[in-house]
Amino acid sequence: MAEPLKNMYHESFLREFGMKVQGAYSRFQTESFVSGVLGEGWDTLELKGRIRRIASVLGAHLPERYADALDVLFRIDGECVGFPYLFFPDFVEVYGQAEGDWDLSMRALERFTARSSAEFAIRAFILRDPERAMTRMRQWASHSNEHIRRLASEGCRPRLPWGQSLPIFKRDPAPVLQVLELLKADSALYVRKSVANNLNDIAKDHPQLVLRTAKSWIGTHPDTDWIVRHACRTMIRKADPEALALFGYAEGEEGDPVAVSGSIKASPSKLAVGDSCRLTYELRVRDGGPSRVRVEYGIDFVKAKGQTSRKLFLLSDKTVPGGSVVSGTRAHRFADLTTRKHYPGEHRIVLLVNGKEAAGTAIYLSGAEEAVKAD
Repeated sequence: MAEPLKNMYHESFLREFGMKVQGAYSRFQTESFVSGVLGEGWDTLELKGRIRRIASVLGAHLPERYADALDVLFRIDGECVGFPYLFFPDFVEVYGQAEGDWDLSMRALERFTARSSAEFAIRAFILRDPERAMTRMRQWASHSNEHIRRLASEGCRPRLPWGQSLPIFKRDPAPVLQVLELLKADSALYVRKSVANNLNDIAKDHPQLVLRTAKSWIGTHPDTDWIVRHACRTMIRKADPEALALFGYAEGEEGDPVAVSGSIKASPSKLAVGDSCRLTYELRVRDGGPSRVRVEYGIDFVKAKGQTSRKLFLLSDKTVPGGSVVSGTRAHRFADLTTRKHYPGEHRIVLLVNGKEAAGTAIYLSGAEEAVKAD
């Protein structure tokens, strides 16, 4: 199992960083900084909590005047590059929100994001003064540095993972779309991915707005087409008819499904948490011209209280001739993940073609206690 990211902040890392600071600011007390960070409750903190602890303790050991403290960090930030140094922009969020420090904080975030990322820190400034912050984001969208352009998009995502949500943009994403319009054909894939993810966030609250945007953007540039397709992925998975039609997925004729027959089998059909089964599927596409088909299998996972929740897994997404048979196998392991815990019970498995069920089967998943008794 991979080492948790939070463990990158260990004593030797903190001491090495402290020595860098001390080299630029002789009054910095490295040992006091390290002990302050690793003090009470450190072991219970997750990643973002540790980032905030480091930023807060760092501020207590730097010059009291915010501009002077930033000057120290500016002297060493060229040596502090990468994900571990997210506490640089977090320092700005913690100490730089006074009205008179706004412009200085924006310059600091612009500088620090190119070395780590300010996508989390900028959100506090957006919530405090949305109009002023989004004016800066539009300026960043035209910056020559792709990291700063990405901040313009990533920082205003309404539902950024790990980040503070932006309810104002869940309600009205118009200011966000103004930024994305400037980035819709960006030369950097790093930026285009962010634009697509931002639109995908917006689609969860305003699907019709994103569909209208997609229809106006598609065909204007190959890079924009990639953004549009990636942005609509959630709607495609949900088999939204307009989204499917926009990207050429075959529609049923007069209610008839695209797949005229289908089957899916699971072997073994009884297994324990942690075991794998092999899924074998086959479907026949209707006769006629070529059809674009998206083939998925869905599992209705049993939850703690007995209810179920469906998760979809992509098998194939391609254009096939009329009358084609599409078939294959896929192994699926029912192992617990950080994002999913498995519970005993019957799990229905379905084969879907362009969002429509074409076949189904079921497996019975036993818990650890049941598996022991069976042995």
